[in-house]
Amino acid sequence: MNYADLLITLTAHESDENNVTIAFTMGSKALEKGHTVEILLLSNAVHLAEKNYADKIDIGAPFKPIKDLLPTYMEQGGKLKVCSACMEHNGVSKENIVDGAEVISADYVIDALMNSKKSLQLN
Repeated sequence: MNYADLLITLTAHESDENNVTIAFTMGSKALEKGHTVEILLLSNAVHLAEKNYADKIDIGAPFKPIKDLLPTYMEQGGKLKVCSACMEHNGVSKENIVDGAEVISADYVIDALMNSKKSLQLN
């Protein structure tokens, strides 16, 4: 299995809009520089994978709103991985997540953390 150059783990959602914005901003910047990137949504962050949920997150200049950052990140080839157990715990259904997001298990989270080249943890 190929693991990302940069693995970003995120547990925040609207409760910490700064960390959400930083995760997608840094993910996009790493992609622009030619690195492979995965953002793992854990805990409350799984809500960010719900369609239209992240549209309300905008911390202002100089940062872009998440409604712009998230699709750009995905179009650049960024991977969005969503913890299945966290989804179940937080009432997020697989049918309501954004196109291109992948539901993953705790086993995958551990393997990705141990095998990715670098990680950025925003918790």
